This record gives sequence, structure tokens and C-alpha cells, in this order.
Amino acid sequence: MRHFLLLLLIPLYFGCATKKGTDSDNQPTVKDTSPAKLPTLQPGEAVATFAGGCFWCVEEEFELLRGVREAVSGYSGGIEENPTYEQVGNNETGHAESVQVYYDPKVIPYDTLVKAFLYAHDPTTLNRQGPDAGKQYRSVAFYRSPAEKASIDAAIKRFNATAEHTDQVVTQVVPFNVFYPAEVYHQGYYRAHPDEAYIRSVSEPKVEKFKKRLTDKLKAAQ
Repeated sequence: MRHFLLLLLIPLYFGCATKKGTDSDNQPTVKDTSPAKLPTLQPGEAVATFAGGCFWCVEEEFELLRGVREAVSGYSGGIEENPTYEQVGNNETGHAESVQVYYDPKVIPYDTLVKAFLYAHDPTTLNRQGPDAGKQYRSVAFYRSPAEKASIDAAIKRFNATAEHTDQVVTQVVPFNVFYPAEVYHQGYYRAHPDEAYIRSVSEPKVEKFKKRLTDKLKAAQ
């Protein structure tokens, strides 16, 4: 029994990048490792970019929100052009696992997206989300305008004032530069692999907590 419990706990000590490489039994024989294509921005639509740990979970959380057309997993905040998943996972690029959100600001304003971002992860842990450790899992809010920066700063101030967490928010607030979409096989990963150990033990509890906190912002039948 003791050895059995240790085996159950071992995966939780590895970062998201490691686990994604070890769940090969549930993967297709051939994974599409080509970069995903970014969606075309539609009339009246806006785009926002956030990093909050493993992008599988964060992508799913944003796609649950009413007014969000699509969320894309990728990489941002670093210096390497067109990075690969392995490079980012080995912390060779300076990028964080990020999610780019395509949304209708008339349905969901930017302020609400920022609030959702802070609820989507733990913004008080430095370079870490749960079992996933490293700068590639840091919390970052990328702004595209002074108004967006002001919105992020105000949301963080409100979050800190709630004393919901013992520690203060450590989210980086930085100007947006570029977003590189992750490989095709990472897109929609949460829904495509519901039985994977990492999804069940780490991602799913976070998504369910997110849904309870933002019930009035969810799409129908979520």
C-alpha cells in the first residue's frame, strides 16, 4: 500500500511539461507538432493575452466565458522566435505558457477578462502553479494599451484588498510584444484528454472552482 501511494504521488512532483511528455499511452501515435494557426480577428472583436500556468487549463477556463469566441494556447514574454514546446519547457526561451483570447468586448469587457484571469490561477505564487514549477509557469498579464494596464493594476489592487490569499499578487504586468501559438496537439487539450492523470488531478479541480466563482459569466450549459 505504501508503495502504491508513492506511485500515485510521484506525477504531482513533476512540472506540467514533464507530465505532458509521460502520458504517451493516451496520445495518438502521431502528434501534430506544427504550430497552430491564429484565428482571424473578426469585426468588433478584441484580443487579450495572459499567462497563468499550464495553458491546458487556462485555455479551457477562458473558453467557458460568454463572449469569448476562442482561446489559443501558446507562448509569450520571451525572446526566442517561434519557440517549440520543448524549448519553453526547458526554460530556454524566457517565454511563459500563455493563452490568447479572442472576445467580443460588448459581451465581456476587458475588466471582466482580467477578473477571470486572476480567478483562473493562483496569482500569488512566484514562478509556480501547483505542482508546475519554473519561469515558464509564471503569472503575467500582457497589456496592449495604457487603459488595459490601468485595468490590470486596479484589478490586482482589488484582489489584494480581499485578503483571499495570505500573500500578495506577484503577477507581472508587462506590455504585449508577440504571441506564438503552441503546437496543434496542445489546442483543446483539456477536452480531448479528460482521462489523463494530470487533467483529472490538477486541471479539472481548477476548472470546476473557476466555474463556481464565475457562474454568471459562463456560456449556456457549462
